[in-house]
Amino acid sequence: MTDAVADARRGLRMTLRQLHYELLSFWRNPVGSAFTVGFSVVFLVLLGASAGDSRISYLGGIRTITYYVPGFAAYGVMAACFNTLAVTLVFRREMGLLKRLRLSPLPAWAVLGSLFCTSVIISALQVLVLVVLGRLAYHVPFPHAPLAFAVALLVGAVCFTALGVAMSCVIPNQDSAGPVTAIVFFVLLFLAGLWYPLRPGSALARISAYFPVRHLIVAVFDAFTPQRGASPWAWHDLLVMAVWGAAGAVVAVRRFRWEPHRS
Repeated sequence: MTDAVADARRGLRMTLRQLHYELLSFWRNPVGSAFTVGFSVVFLVLLGASAGDSRISYLGGIRTITYYVPGFAAYGVMAACFNTLAVTLVFRREMGLLKRLRLSPLPAWAVLGSLFCTSVIISALQVLVLVVLGRLAYHVPFPHAPLAFAVALLVGAVCFTALGVAMSCVIPNQDSAGPVTAIVFFVLLFLAGLWYPLRPGSALARISAYFPVRHLIVAVFDAFTPQRGASPWAWHDLLVMAVWGAAGAVVAVRRFRWEPHRS
């Protein structure tokens, strides 16, 4: 029992040390880190300027910017945990970096865990920046139900991390990593109604209900600005994300590889 506890503590220390290195690597690339964190901020500013003081009648008459703040908070989670993570894993696999780490004394779960935690930390930073910007620049209130808001983001982060790993497993090389993930990601964002609110019951809303992107946006929005008489806990959307995350985890476990593909 003592040896098991000592091994667990040693593994935790190694994971935290690797997480430290991952964060250092991220921040020591100022251009990449600025674009990663600032991409959603730029979109929010542009859409906020174009929306003005317009309101959405079929969402209780809320201001359009009040829809965009939680929407882009969800976008930040998806971008870091799905898009960026999938591309990073493909690049490291094909360059042989994952294989080298796999042969090091660092446990495999510590290598992947540090990558996953880095994605979650970056997404949390984006959410914080967006919420504060919405409050200071556009007078958007803070989340109405902070706990439900945090749970929705956490479930979304786990779901899209699993899907990001699964996506990396089906991408054959680093040349196609960026285009493939970008096409899948932005098409789903378009269908999910990130750029413009979807009217409930519309054809596009019914189509996007099959994909987890829409459910994360709805779950975050419901916790951020719940409609009158509605619960801030979007249980159905959380369940759908959990199912998608479990499916992504199954694919990731079965298809994940440390070695680069051979042509």
